[in-house]
Amino acid sequence: MEILKLTKQDFDAQGKYVGKTDVSDYQGHIEIDAELGWVFFVKIKAIGYIYAKAGLGIKAGEGIKAGEGIKAGEGIKAGEGIKAGEGIEAGSGIEAGSGIEAGSGIKAGWGIKAGEGIKAGWGIEAGSGIEAGWGIEAGEGIEAGWGIEAGEGIEAGSGIVSGLSISCNKVLKFSTRLFAGICWWRKLQDDSEKTITCGQLEGGEVCYGIVKVIKRKKITVAERIKK
Repeated sequence: MEILKLTKQDFDAQGKYVGKTDVSDYQGHIEIDAELGWVFFVKIKAIGYIYAKAGLGIKAGEGIKAGEGIKAGEGIKAGEGIKAGEGIEAGSGIEAGSGIEAGSGIKAGWGIKAGEGIKAGWGIEAGSGIEAGWGIEAGEGIEAGWGIEAGEGIEAGSGIVSGLSISCNKVLKFSTRLFAGICWWRKLQDDSEKTITCGQLEGGEVCYGIVKVIKRKKITVAERIKK
């Protein structure tokens, strides 16, 4: 498969892509030279991998999509979704206006944030927090240096480890062990930082943390009509 190599000459002084090749639906791999800082695309998509070398982040006004993996030495940020047939990895943070999805694992040196859901065929790992407007789902484990928060449910094929609290509005499901509030860099301020809040708990063993099951309010037919 052909590899498109983007260099400093393909970007203007502000890092905006000005190259001649259309990268909105590239039929191959895309590699971006190291030490360019953040580079900006309206949209970037490749049927192969997208690889931004050390000292480089990728930002797109729309989505970022690769048939294989996406990897950046620094961060990955998209106004819409981020999707990879294989893994997604960033030296710093990963952020998407809508969803983040990877066929294998998702890994960020800093945090992972999605306006919608986060889904990985393998594990999800973040140096700081993990936050999703919808659900979080991983084929293997979920690990965050800080807290984990989802607007809907959280599901892990194996265990969950969080430096601070874990929170979701629906089902929290895992198969092995769960730890919340095990941060080592400072003392916990209070019990809320090791609380596991969810609508329903299913699965393995809670080894550390305080479980708080919340009751979801039932919406009547009349309330639905008003909405």
